[in-house]
Amino acid sequence: MESLRKILASVCVALLFTASGFAQGVKTPAASPTQSITQDFALSNISVTYSRPAVRGRSIFGDLVPYGEVWRTGANSPTKIKFGEDVTVNGKAVPAGEYALYSIPGKDQWTFILSKKLTLWGSMGYSEADDLVRFTAAAQRLPFSIENFTILFANQTSNSVDIQLLWADAMVGFNVKADIDQKILASIDSAMKGEKKPYFQAASWYYEKGLDLDKALSWVNEAVKAQPDAYYMEHLKAKIQLKKGDKKGAIASATSSMKKAEAQKNPDYVALNKKLIAEAGK
Repeated sequence: MESLRKILASVCVALLFTASGFAQGVKTPAASPTQSITQDFALSNISVTYSRPAVRGRSIFGDLVPYGEVWRTGANSPTKIKFGEDVTVNGKAVPAGEYALYSIPGKDQWTFILSKKLTLWGSMGYSEADDLVRFTAAAQRLPFSIENFTILFANQTSNSVDIQLLWADAMVGFNVKADIDQKILASIDSAMKGEKKPYFQAASWYYEKGLDLDKALSWVNEAVKAQPDAYYMEHLKAKIQLKKGDKKGAIASATSSMKKAEAQKNPDYVALNKKLIAEAGK
């Protein structure tokens, strides 16, 4: 009897270790690893989370990913895209929030879908009733192959960015815009009523947007007065003067900025000022 108990105990221990081994499993690299990317954009950011399948010698679009059918835009769960503020996507209004990005690939044109349903696996259970918006984009053929499905941000400005998708020999993308100008102008107006006035930031924005350059010049003058050793501020003053057509003033400001940059060992601003002086001297 005692020997039987020992045998049963040994069997139980063996089963316990076997079960434990199966529970722990073996970790291996994901076939389609997940990537999360975040891009600062406008007054907030855009983030994308997606899985990256590989070509691995397969025929992709029109075969593994059929034309004319809803695709999860990657592998595993559908790609998720989150906008930190209200935007327009290829001209369609999209409120701030997170969406599933589905697509319907075509040989020459894709349809993209922003869906409010975030919990599906793949495209199983997809319903057009959950669509927020749909829009189309032209597809391009690449002269080379991209092994892993890739999403990236390109051609970014203060209020516009392209989101591009590349895989195999295909590239397709769409544009995101944010209407921020009026918000920033209102913010500047409000800040200028306070004790700490953002002279440099306000002058920079007016210069970049080609707004009231006289006001921009008066603001940058105040900024330079408060921080006379800030060569980058005086460089902005030179740019504003040049844009206003005051070449003599621009050369004087750029020369002063260059000397300060040299003293503070900043070769980048030395070069920028030399370039501006040469342009103003034409």
